[in-house]
Amino acid sequence: MSTGRRSAGLLLFRVTADADERDVEVLIGHMGGPFWAGREAAAWSVPKGEYGPDEGAEAAARREFTEELGVPVPPGEWIALGEARQRSGKTVTVWALEAELDLGSVVPGTFTMEWPRGSGVQQEFPEMDRFAWCTPEQAAERLIAGQRVFVDRLRAQVRGAAASPDA
Repeated sequence: MSTGRRSAGLLLFRVTADADERDVEVLIGHMGGPFWAGREAAAWSVPKGEYGPDEGAEAAARREFTEELGVPVPPGEWIALGEARQRSGKTVTVWALEAELDLGSVVPGTFTMEWPRGSGVQQEFPEMDRFAWCTPEQAAERLIAGQRVFVDRLRAQVRGAAASPDA
């Protein structure tokens, strides 16, 4: 039985507020390598990566965050944002974590690939070549389509918590 490709990630966020309501900014990364080099729209991602049957999704999310940003996962409570199936067929599981992160401390992990294709030359590229704190509207333009749902789910939870009498 094939379980398909699975990926897990961690979406850092910080709460913002104006006079009307609470909202969020999320930390996303621009995908590295030559394929994504000249692209902005739908070329950003939640820090995430694939995992196999011998690793849990939460452990994979923690490992990938550390590999892709080169910093440890900040402390705090993880909020489950569920799963989404990507156009490629991969199932992605994401958690959110409220935390600050100085982008100057980020040291992206790298990968090696043959480039240009067919040249026999191996080159190293950052997994993610830059990071940015984005409003949900900015994230909707930048994120690959299949990951936008996670920002929507997070935003709904933050706004719902603000409306709750216990908040």
